[in-house]
Amino acid sequence: QVQLVESGGGLVQAGGSLRLSCAASTDIFSINVVGWYRQAPGNERELVATITKSASTNYADSVKGRFTIFRDSAKNTLYLQMNGLKPEDTAVYYCHADRGYFGRFWGQGTQVTVSS
Repeated sequence: QVQLVESGGGLVQAGGSLRLSCAASTDIFSINVVGWYRQAPGNERELVATITKSASTNYADSVKGRFTIFRDSAKNTLYLQMNGLKPEDTAVYYCHADRGYFGRFWGQGTQVTVSS
């Protein structure tokens, strides 16, 4: 089992920055794939960024060059640094962990709202 708790969401102006945090109950460096997804009203949940156990990263085209996913071993926390935020980034952001055979786990979500 993995418990994931997100924080760091809020209301920012376009062009601003936020850093989302995801505290994990299991060593995040041991999980095959961890990442961030988001879901805007009326939309499907979509992948934002992932990072593998070997530190390989993947980003949605819409956030490349603006968002950075990284992990902190000391705090056992996954982060999403979001710069140059746009109104279309407004969504609930979810932390995700894929443990393969042991299942997939989701955080409760944190709201990010970007005003124009």
